[in-house]
Amino acid sequence: MKQVLIRRLIAICLGLMLNLGLWFAPPAAAAFDAPELLPDRYTAILDLAEALTNAQQARLAHDLDDFEVETGWKLRVLTQFDRTPGRAVKEFWNLDERSVLLVADSRGGNILNFNVGDAVYQLLPRTFWVELQTRFGNQYFVAENGEDESILQAINSVKLCLNKGGCRVVPGLPQEQWVFTLITSVLGGIICGFSAIPANQANFSLGNGP
Repeated sequence: MKQVLIRRLIAICLGLMLNLGLWFAPPAAAAFDAPELLPDRYTAILDLAEALTNAQQARLAHDLDDFEVETGWKLRVLTQFDRTPGRAVKEFWNLDERSVLLVADSRGGNILNFNVGDAVYQLLPRTFWVELQTRFGNQYFVAENGEDESILQAINSVKLCLNKGGCRVVPGLPQEQWVFTLITSVLGGIICGFSAIPANQANFSLGNGP
């Protein structure tokens, strides 16, 4: 009975999110593609919005490079505000089916977006990414913990789940608390309104997904 109730709550939340997206989706915040923003040298992180400190950038870039060497999974981070390299990052980072691009843009109600390769979807389904976004990218979490923690904790969750061979849900909370978190995140988004969404110029597809 308990598991049935949990599954029903999850279905209601996801359905609510999809329906609200159709009824209340606002026009995308304008951003300007600027391929010239790409650096001359390789880096796993492009922090145009300066969401991370220099020390955080250096540490995270080292971790992501080591993770790619050890596992073959390519994780990249782009933060943007009024300008973005746009689709040029796909070629710059050679993003493919084993890649995940986290895009952070503070102009929207939720700062996190993800571009996910087909091979990644085999281990981390679409519901995982919905929960990851609602848990770490919502306005309440960012207000209490900062944009940097939103980015770092989301990336760490992806690394953890890829290392263990996949996750159906984001680790770290009991299932009941996870459902509560998802519900409150969805309702929080409704209460705060739909005034803006992150610019989607960088939200190209790395694959079709399931």
